[in-house]
Amino acid sequence: MRPRSLDEYVGQKHLVGEGAVLRKMIDAGRISSFILWGPPGVGKTTLAQIIAHKLEIPFYTLSAVTSGVKDVRDVIDRAKNNRFFSTASPILFIDEIHRFSKSQQDSLLGAVERGDVTLIGATTENPSFEVIRPLLSRCQLYVLQPLEKDDLLELLHRALTDDVELKKRHIEVRETDALLRYSGGDARKLLNILELVVEAAGEGDVEINDDVVVDRLQQNPLAYDKDGEMHYDIISAFIKSIRGSDPDAALYWMARMIEGGEDPKFIARRLVISAAEDVGLANPNALLLANAAFDAVNKLGWPEGRIPLAEAAVYLATSPKSNSAYLGIDAALALVRQTGNLPVPLHLRNAPTSLMKQLGYSDGYKYSHDFPGHFVVQQYMPDDLQTTRLWHAQHSPSEEKQYQWMLKCWGERFKE
Repeated sequence: MRPRSLDEYVGQKHLVGEGAVLRKMIDAGRISSFILWGPPGVGKTTLAQIIAHKLEIPFYTLSAVTSGVKDVRDVIDRAKNNRFFSTASPILFIDEIHRFSKSQQDSLLGAVERGDVTLIGATTENPSFEVIRPLLSRCQLYVLQPLEKDDLLELLHRALTDDVELKKRHIEVRETDALLRYSGGDARKLLNILELVVEAAGEGDVEINDDVVVDRLQQNPLAYDKDGEMHYDIISAFIKSIRGSDPDAALYWMARMIEGGEDPKFIARRLVISAAEDVGLANPNALLLANAAFDAVNKLGWPEGRIPLAEAAVYLATSPKSNSAYLGIDAALALVRQTGNLPVPLHLRNAPTSLMKQLGYSDGYKYSHDFPGHFVVQQYMPDDLQTTRLWHAQHSPSEEKQYQWMLKCWGERFKE
């Protein structure tokens, strides 16, 4: 069922549709090196093969899983020897290029730079993390998207009407929700599921509905790679849902991680970070609850550990938010890097020896607890930074009390 032309190719209209960037290059008969980044089963390998067939130029392929530096050099030498002066550079297609080591990727640089080969790389991982900068700078990057519902339905119809074996059978598709859900935008997975369901039906007519698909698969349909791009996308969505005060979305993304087999301690750590960074002083109890959830997960394990994690996620999402402490420490770090090692004022220095006392260490220090309200105005910052403000209250209900107390203590210094 692999398409053999762009007319048969399904999806990725932003790249190969009429007037799209890749379509223009292909129609012009000249392409530059590029990397295709997208999830499995969306047509990366197929697109590379269609381009080579359309341009009628030699096509060489390597798998980063099984090939070493020697294999790369051998195929580049063969490509150079098979190229004539006026012809376009042969295409070297490298599947899963993110699995190539730095030395393997380095071995490609010269050939790509000289135009000995036109490199097409395919990867499911973010190239900015997995592909060395010199190679990435020599290639265009094109992002492929998961196939949409209409794309998958078109593939399903084509398989039932064009496949040599399937069109011999009387197959009736009554429901497609499970087929689409389990395939997850992956054409290869869709066709594999279709094949499995038809084979399991035995001889005779085949009826496909949601119950049949679920019964035949008996597996987790989620695509979740704990070391891959989706891992970071989902944890990002989880944290941003908490920050955005949406408990439903927070629970959904947490469930995605749990069902995908994520380490519960990883989820718990992110909750503790979110409690400090996003809820902060608007609700100081949030950090206590998140830390308690972390401890509970360590004691309970799965599946019970999901309950304190959910409790913490909902609590954080429904709490008022403040990042004033987060912004304050970042501002302080930036100030330290800018101003260097400014001296500590003498009255704030400790004076454990008589010599230090003679030098004025601790002289003039006022002990706060000896004054009404346990506060007295005195200088705590270095001399050059006496009036510098780093923490700015954000006036949440909890923080407002702290701000009003600072106004009472320091007066004009804390007026915003």
